[in-house]
Amino acid sequence: MYGTIGSLMVTALATAPAGGVTGAPGAPPAPVAHRLEFGRCAPVEHLPSSVECGTLTVPLDYAHPDGRKIHLTVSRARATARGERQGALVFNPGGPGASSMEFPLYGGLPRWSKLARAYDFVGYAPRGVGRSAPLSCQDPGAFAKAPTDSRMHPDAAFKRKKVAEARAYARGCVRRAGSALPFYNSVNNARDLDMLRAALGERRLTFMGASYGTYFGAVYATLFPGHVRRMIFDSVVNPDPRQVWYRNNLDQDVAFERRWGDWLRWVARHNGQYHLGTTRQAVQRAYNTAVTKLRRTPLSGKIGVGQLQSAFLKTGYNDAFWPLRAEALSGYLHGDPKPLIAQALPRPAGAAAEENSAAVYTAVECNDARWPRSWQTWNRDNTEIARTAPFETWDNAWMNLPCAFWPDRAESADAELDAAAHRADRPEAGGDLVNAADRTADAALDGALHGQRRPLDVHTAPGALPPVLLLAAERDAATPYRGAVELQQRLPGSSLVTENGAGTHGIAFNDNACVTAYAEAYLLHGKVPARRVYCAPRAEPVPGQQATRSQQHALPGK
Repeated sequence: MYGTIGSLMVTALATAPAGGVTGAPGAPPAPVAHRLEFGRCAPVEHLPSSVECGTLTVPLDYAHPDGRKIHLTVSRARATARGERQGALVFNPGGPGASSMEFPLYGGLPRWSKLARAYDFVGYAPRGVGRSAPLSCQDPGAFAKAPTDSRMHPDAAFKRKKVAEARAYARGCVRRAGSALPFYNSVNNARDLDMLRAALGERRLTFMGASYGTYFGAVYATLFPGHVRRMIFDSVVNPDPRQVWYRNNLDQDVAFERRWGDWLRWVARHNGQYHLGTTRQAVQRAYNTAVTKLRRTPLSGKIGVGQLQSAFLKTGYNDAFWPLRAEALSGYLHGDPKPLIAQALPRPAGAAAEENSAAVYTAVECNDARWPRSWQTWNRDNTEIARTAPFETWDNAWMNLPCAFWPDRAESADAELDAAAHRADRPEAGGDLVNAADRTADAALDGALHGQRRPLDVHTAPGALPPVLLLAAERDAATPYRGAVELQQRLPGSSLVTENGAGTHGIAFNDNACVTAYAEAYLLHGKVPARRVYCAPRAEPVPGQQATRSQQHALPGK
């Protein structure tokens, strides 16, 4: 039954438009993935010789599988016990905009060693990320310009400035990507994943996605249920089409405020160590003092309020950051700025990667769904939420506001046509102009036929999908818990493991042995727990504790 359903879905969806999944009569056949050839990784990947790399070729537009192709980078470490090998385990850490090219290295960590015996660890850079048809919306130097400001309650002048920046950013995405821009979306990410499965020689996919990886993983399960072997969804995005993505971001704002409160209370309990106050309110006042000082005099000329806010946002993602940030705030306010400089100073060497990640994040979320086009709507909703949840609300709004000015497919093609026209005085540029004109005509037809973009309605019929495993922390800020409940209702037969009273984002093979045991039993033996099971929270961090690389493996690109 799984295979029949999957084959039908592949055929029906081969010609889905860029922003939806509606098939058409007489659709061309689905593209065929050629077996991946692995060899030495490019030096730019900074991977050891134990990891091998390959290139996956996929269509830019699955409605035209014989048209323009793009190339995705893939990494792999072979299973360490050949006699126990079960196949490939593909991992995506989220974002949108994050790469898992380093995932093969996880097999060297003790918590992953049993899985590394049984699976090839496969990572990859999704479309737009890294060297996989890289996407850019802005010059990296301009993107990384520092110091920047951040305001929990911005005035009208600050809002006007940010609206202008968002509009300019959207124009930059159109100018740099042209007619390719609409094809960076979650449905195409899911299709690419199925091409990767086939190219690896896997009849059915074993996949683990964290954060945004759970969303396009759920899209994959909807499109290709018969191609699924095992799937773990770790820190689950709410897939309800009414939530994607505008309302999911509003829900994040409320959840981050709660997690920020968790950190403030933790710091207050350790006042003997940090001397920032014995109550949540006192620690918040200490943070506000740092904001005032940095707005007046940026630290090292580069750390302003924006850099402070970005650094401390990580307290909402992972408890492992709690001692580090408390030490930095305490040091700065008591005369030792070195810890804050170490944790918040922008690093020019990473500017290009950060700009690329932000561009992919923006393109995917803007392309996936309808967003309010009226600034009045954004202003009303975010002003209301910021009254009780000011910590992250407006910064989150500014990050997503380019979607209010996002072009449709025809506008993207028109931008490419304009750019080609400016190059047309070069003798070799005639083909550019013809190709761009063809894409403009195609885009206009596509828009007339398919209308505005809509999120896929994620769900599977009972029995269509093998049992899958959902993992969620009860106080997760980036992917609030009700998203896991929603996805479980949409994937009949799935099991949900909840880490009670905890809020770290990305909980598999992290610091909770109970959660890890469920995930390990599922991936190694196919064992699925009851429909809902619960784990006690992990131990809280202690002052002086340092974050490890493995604790941070599922931090999303956002």
